[in-house]
Amino acid sequence: MNEHEASTPSSEQRIEDLPEVLARAAGLALERKAGDVLAMDLRGISTATDWFLLATGNSDIQVRAIADHVLERMRAEGHRPNHVEGLQGGRWVLLDFVDYVVHIFHPAAREFYQLERLWGDAPVQFFEDETPSSAPDDAPSRSG
Repeated sequence: MNEHEASTPSSEQRIEDLPEVLARAAGLALERKAGDVLAMDLRGISTATDWFLLATGNSDIQVRAIADHVLERMRAEGHRPNHVEGLQGGRWVLLDFVDYVVHIFHPAAREFYQLERLWGDAPVQFFEDETPSSAPDDAPSRSG
């Protein structure tokens, strides 16, 4: 698997015309072990942006690490954010790329703001990490 295939949509829901750059940002978040990564299609629902990408980090440090990684790699690939908020705090980082906005939350902040409920009419696509585990749970024992 190359670095551009770090994530795949889960089998639950797929948005057929999901922008590649949004899937790339999801993959970058997953590279830093983000949880609950999902894209929301806001076209026709919001005039502010077309897409939200939501992700969760388990601590302020992880939230910042996910945001830094997404920012650094997206910039290196020619995608510069129009606006960044919350990077110093680590509770909720917002990366505004105009056509899409990446939200990286601490779990308590994600629960409080409930963007999934606020934008409940939006089609949603979930992402999962494709990285195989190092040892399957049902691996045979080497002893005996």
